[in-house]
Amino acid sequence: METISKRFQQTQFWADFKCNHGWKSVRKENVSVLYRTFSLGLMKFSIAYIPLAPEKKDSESNEDFVGRIYDFSSAIKSSLPKNTLCARFDIPLDFDDVQARNESVSGLLSIAKKEKIRFVKTKVDVQPPDSVVLDLSKSEEELLSSMKSKWRYNIRYADKHGVQVRAVAASDASFEQDLSSFYELYKTTAERDGIGLHPLSYYKDLLERSCDEIKITLYIASHEGKDLAAIITLFSKDEAVYLYGCSGNEKRNLMPAYLVQWTAICDAKKFGSKIYDFYGIPPTGDDKHPMHGLYLFKTGFGGKEIHRPGSFDVPYSVMYRLYTLAEDFRAWYHKKFMKKIRGR
Repeated sequence: METISKRFQQTQFWADFKCNHGWKSVRKENVSVLYRTFSLGLMKFSIAYIPLAPEKKDSESNEDFVGRIYDFSSAIKSSLPKNTLCARFDIPLDFDDVQARNESVSGLLSIAKKEKIRFVKTKVDVQPPDSVVLDLSKSEEELLSSMKSKWRYNIRYADKHGVQVRAVAASDASFEQDLSSFYELYKTTAERDGIGLHPLSYYKDLLERSCDEIKITLYIASHEGKDLAAIITLFSKDEAVYLYGCSGNEKRNLMPAYLVQWTAICDAKKFGSKIYDFYGIPPTGDDKHPMHGLYLFKTGFGGKEIHRPGSFDVPYSVMYRLYTLAEDFRAWYHKKFMKKIRGR
């Protein structure tokens, strides 16, 4: 499988987009650094975020890599607000299995402890650390043959029974109507699965920024005029990414989610992307995991599972600990407490 030379989170495209939604950015050593300021009563504080960077060099030892991350956090500090609590890194190391990933995390933390470097593994990851990717250098026939047989059947079933998929661009005359339909489906999904969603303006802005280098597309699967499922994808020369997805509660037996993904996969291959990243799965196939269905759906397309270390913080302030306590409570509230309430 081909490697990714530049993650979309490190592009100027993504920095500009995020800066239109509450973030600010600086570049240091050709690395995109985002930061955001929050208010808590009269107190203001900021968090710096470095998505999927820096890359580990082939010949670089883990000791040198940890040292370089720490040195980078020190180098950017003067470019950040004075009240910045920490620099948060999503480290772009890909592992084939969870055990190797976990051993790497333990190793990095041990090195930091030995070198007396403050380097903290967060309980909450910003980017999904586990994903599954398809190698788009394969032919369509090879991609189909690598899927589970039921997935091939579902794609053909949806097509045979009249499910149609349309690719929507911001320049289309129907864009506003299609975007509204997508958002209604997303609200249904959010309520059903207990997930959060951005305001409509967020997705609208993202789609309107589509360009030759980074193409953003809304795909909608429909049947007899009724929109059933939708996804938003990002295509670049390096990668195609399934960013957002949603579905309604009607006609799920027609398997629209399978056909809409296959359509996007084929389009990504035509665009010239190297891989198709399904962007987020549970770490294992544990059938007790609340998102086990998502794991089955995404892995069934036949891609390779990858597991990254997740997010790490380099604290700057003594107030950092209070922030992480509040962050942990917020994660518990949304992932545990609110899901139980919705379940009732």
